[in-house]
Amino acid sequence: MTAKTVQKFGQERRKKSREHDTYYRVVVTLNSLAWLSLMICLILFHFARPEMVSGVQQFWGIEGRTSWSPEYIDALITLLQSCLVTSLLTMFLRSRRNRRKSDRYGVNLFILAGISSLSLVTLNAVALA
Repeated sequence: MTAKTVQKFGQERRKKSREHDTYYRVVVTLNSLAWLSLMICLILFHFARPEMVSGVQQFWGIEGRTSWSPEYIDALITLLQSCLVTSLLTMFLRSRRNRRKSDRYGVNLFILAGISSLSLVTLNAVALA
């Protein structure tokens, strides 16, 4: 055996910077998609919640929606579930790759998973009530 190892596909993985690593790019893309889906969930929540009927609306006889919109709630629950699955998948992928002490694990994924799971529990509790 020779002291030099032959690389089949370009640079050795340990010498390649993180920005040029395809695996790292996939993990960052999944992380960004999970946060984007949470932002979309916030917009869906805004449209799903009941409207606040003010005194002016009551005076003029304008009716407002006083119940949750079922169409938006269904979409919100589906999107929150996908957000939770994506964040858990990204956590798993990062744990498979991070092996050095200097590698960060990604606290933002724990925060994202916590927010989405707490939101799912709250929405299911409201739906059952």
